[in-house]
Amino acid sequence: MNAFQRNESKETLFTFISAGDDPPKGDFPLQKKSPKLCGSNYPLSIAFIVVNEFCERFSYYGMRAVLTLYFLSFFHWDENLSTAVYHAFSALCYFTPVIGAIMADSWLGKYKTIIYLSIVYVVGHLIKSVGAIPSLGNQAVHVVLSMVGLFLIALGTGGIKPCVSAFGGDQFEEEHTSERSKFFSIFYLSINAGSLISTFVTPVLRGDVKCFGEDCYALAFGVPAALMVLALVVFIAGSGLYRKTPPQGNVLLEVCKCIGFAIKNRLKNRSREIPKRDHWLDWASEKYSKQLIGEVKMVTRVLFLFIPLPMFWALFDQQFLNPLLILVFIPIFDLGLYPLINMCKLNFTPIRKMATGMILAGLAFGLAAVIEVKINETDMPRLVPKESLIRVLNLAKNPVQVTIQDKDLFQQPVESFQITDLEAKPENGLAAVRFINGLNQDVNLTIDSKRFMTVQKNYSASEYSLLERDIYNNGKCITETGEFPLELGLLDFGASYTVVITNISGGAVETWKSEDIKANNVHMAWQLPQYLLISAGEVMFSVTGLAFSYSQSPASMKSVLQAGWLLTVAVGNTFVLIVAEAAPMAQWAEFVLFTVLLFAVCIVFSIMGYFYVSVDPEDLEEKEEKRETSSRGNMIGLVTQKTKL
Repeated sequence: MNAFQRNESKETLFTFISAGDDPPKGDFPLQKKSPKLCGSNYPLSIAFIVVNEFCERFSYYGMRAVLTLYFLSFFHWDENLSTAVYHAFSALCYFTPVIGAIMADSWLGKYKTIIYLSIVYVVGHLIKSVGAIPSLGNQAVHVVLSMVGLFLIALGTGGIKPCVSAFGGDQFEEEHTSERSKFFSIFYLSINAGSLISTFVTPVLRGDVKCFGEDCYALAFGVPAALMVLALVVFIAGSGLYRKTPPQGNVLLEVCKCIGFAIKNRLKNRSREIPKRDHWLDWASEKYSKQLIGEVKMVTRVLFLFIPLPMFWALFDQQFLNPLLILVFIPIFDLGLYPLINMCKLNFTPIRKMATGMILAGLAFGLAAVIEVKINETDMPRLVPKESLIRVLNLAKNPVQVTIQDKDLFQQPVESFQITDLEAKPENGLAAVRFINGLNQDVNLTIDSKRFMTVQKNYSASEYSLLERDIYNNGKCITETGEFPLELGLLDFGASYTVVITNISGGAVETWKSEDIKANNVHMAWQLPQYLLISAGEVMFSVTGLAFSYSQSPASMKSVLQAGWLLTVAVGNTFVLIVAEAAPMAQWAEFVLFTVLLFAVCIVFSIMGYFYVSVDPEDLEEKEEKRETSSRGNMIGLVTQKTKL
């Protein structure tokens, strides 16, 4: 009997596994269930992940808020070099997620990857802070330390970025998909909360606190370093509560090999006599399992859907967004708008949400283009080659008609004392004013308590003074004959004025004020619709895309697909830099260009999304398990039959 059993055991080694079937797989250990928050379906472990993300984003955005000023004032770099290094660092932060994703899914797992790269992150912050100490070496030392620190920060923040969000999604049981979707909204809230607070705190630390006799950049970089240490401590503190999915081996390498083999096998079998297969990846079934092929299909379909998405980030990167609006909109959308749409029985799928977000972003940029055109109407005309700007100053009391031979330039009479001298509008909404002294004696002018000037006689002109918008009626004009009040009236936003002192009569100064450059006539409130539209678009596009990337990826490639999502951000930012350098254009024209491109891309994305069929990775695994169970059942029956024989 024992010998027969041994023969039976040997015989079962020869199982009928056809090409493409999976090899037997071991069972993964069951994941423990984390305690719940207040009796809900939200695991307690996500609280540590959300706090970790808040601290990490505070650390990153706080450091970045003063980075350009650091280059300009500490290194004394010019604006072009400072901007180039800043954008290069930002782009690197969105390319490094690929490294972190490979480490997490193929080697260390998400938990260990987050810890190890967070340590790298902290070291980068510390090196950056030390490099900002003025007494430590010369400028070359400061530059080297800062660049090394920035590289480590980019590696750390980019490396953990796809892992943290995917690790948070792993904490939920599969039946709690609704709660997991809301988690990504909470996760995005923590990102913007950290960004909002840090962009106010760090510049204050730099400017209001002095150290080493100047602005304290060491402290401005040191506080974000401390927040990153806190983020690491909080994350480790929740270790006992986490559900940790083990890495699946070198998944990315297997995916690449599977794709390569499918292409190679398809090219070898181009004969018409060979039956066609449903999908081009099915040509890898001779070597790779059906489950792996199915997972690769899922990933490639989602990555293909991501191709148009960088255009959204190209627009998004050019807007200064208020994180406060994001903090307001996310609860409104999750608790108000989306449930209302569901009550109306409208199938508002993730792809439709993302397409709507793209439309809102396009509308924001279209509105920005219209406002930019209205603002430019008050600008000085820009001269092109072979053109000149003629300035005419009429010193007579009456209007005069100016005629230039063969030119019809001055169709209307020139009023008295009209002059234009500035080449562009004053920046930052300030008003510019200058004085022309038409008297035969010098004058000393007082505009307000802080501005004094002397203007020589016989139509000498002063330099322009930049003033805040206000009514200036308390000035003084002091001459050889006495002191007289000087009233200028309203000096408006962005306007340029020439004030000509014409006479002194009856104890008062007679002046003629000319508005050379028109005041800004577009109210700042017109920017609010842009912020509302682009912020709403971000919530519908970015938050939804984050959750969609997680839900459509197999368990073995969660971080990889999150990295693919972040890679669209990097491509979008790079596209903006290329367009800006290759084809400089007016601001309004650039807005129109990107608006048209985004609407075109939105149409393409909508068509692609129409044919996209969502797949649940768990369903794929369940089907594979059933197929394996059935196969194993057949093998057992086969052995029993042989025993009877």
